Amino acid sequence: MAEPELVDVVVVGLGVGGEEVAERLAEAGLSVVGVERNLVGGECPYWGCIPSKMMIRAANAVAEARRVDGLAGTAQVQPDWAPVAKRIREEATDTWDDTVAAERFIGKGGRLVRGSGRLDGPRRVRVGDQVFEARYGVVLGTGTRPSVPPIDGLADTPYWTNHQAIEVEELPESLLVLGGGAIGLELAQVFARFGVRVTVIEALDRVLAVEEPEASEVAAAALRADGVEIHTGVRAERVEHDGGRFTLRGGGAEFTAERLLVVTGRKAHLAELGLDTIGLDASQRYLPVDDRLHVTEHVWAVGDLTGEGAFTHIAMYQAGIVIADILARARQAKAGADASGTASVVGGAMGASSALAASGSSGSAGTVPRADYRALPRVTFTDPEVGAVGLTEEQARERGINVQVGFTKLGTSTRGWIHRVGDDGFIKLVADADQGVLIGATSVGPAGGEVLSALVVAVHAAVPLSQLRHMIYAYPTFHRAIGDALRDLS
Repeated sequence: MAEPELVDVVVVGLGVGGEEVAERLAEAGLSVVGVERNLVGGECPYWGCIPSKMMIRAANAVAEARRVDGLAGTAQVQPDWAPVAKRIREEATDTWDDTVAAERFIGKGGRLVRGSGRLDGPRRVRVGDQVFEARYGVVLGTGTRPSVPPIDGLADTPYWTNHQAIEVEELPESLLVLGGGAIGLELAQVFARFGVRVTVIEALDRVLAVEEPEASEVAAAALRADGVEIHTGVRAERVEHDGGRFTLRGGGAEFTAERLLVVTGRKAHLAELGLDTIGLDASQRYLPVDDRLHVTEHVWAVGDLTGEGAFTHIAMYQAGIVIADILARARQAKAGADASGTASVVGGAMGASSALAASGSSGSAGTVPRADYRALPRVTFTDPEVGAVGLTEEQARERGINVQVGFTKLGTSTRGWIHRVGDDGFIKLVADADQGVLIGATSVGPAGGEVLSALVVAVHAAVPLSQLRHMIYAYPTFHRAIGDALRDLS
């Protein structure tokens, strides 16, 4: 067997988190091997965040045109999917070609290896017949894949995942959406606004079950107004496909459509990573990490793999911590901690390490920041948008916190009244009455995700409620409704 090739860092999986780690470390002067079997960039730019938001932008434009009748005369709109598909194909994904991303990584000094990487012992990664040994360690960023439930008959049908839904060139006449979470609702609303007859099937008693019940109600009402049928509390039991249509049976009912979209969650495939070679259990749902994203002393993980949330902003946040940690180790090695003298770090890495450490979100200057998820923001890009941060009311009460709740409907604010058509939404605040700070908040409305930013700062920085009440909120804005919710809180 050939001797392993010695490099500084190996990054397995170049999704948004792994790509960020690999690029920044290579740019800093480390020898970095990035391993990717699919597309550099991962789900987000090709089948997730970017193309789906292009679809949503187009669908929202259609909906807004239809609102002219309530505000400024009359208007007619004829939806056309062709320009949407063209934009996704040409602007977002380069027809699902990662040449630009791959060349960017290589241009920063990285080495791209195509294939499936797996651990081959401490600090070692095998890709086919190649074996790499990392001086500083290995970063895992292999993400997740759609989790398809074991429903009788489903595996033998041509069902869609988010991939086929994003890539679609011609819309079906009808669509069943199995799963009432964020992805399911976003895509259901898009397709409905372009004329597809959409039915959402959710096993739980409400859609968006991880959010506040009030958010579920507003989202469901908005989709129903767009013609979407929503059936909750229905557990799928069997799926059939006759060559032209799908039939889904469950809860004593039968649902049919031309296409079936399955969006029931995602799963990390840990068994493929060779975790047993470093003494770890691969049967877990996610890969446990500490607050510096360590799996073991010389193995880190970033992104969906860690189970902290399937969000690009989480992967990027975690990537920053891993980059700082590895560069800090490289700095120590260059200063003489590495007695072997084999470190390949150049001076640029030292400056980058110091800058990253000093700008960390927590910890003092000169230390590696530690992950803190108390103010994790999340947005469901339906219309209206559902933005949330921190704990829900139920989660807070389950933890035994002395909870105060403030609530205001967006339509009662001046901006909501001005907006008039499409002003559904609310601000809900969850406070720790004993500490006098917000521990959670939900912002639903036409700009729910943008209004959320002020609430994220409040939760993250533990801004005292007295200070929030004394702030000046610009008039007339949607975020001014935060002040109304604070008054209700008191």
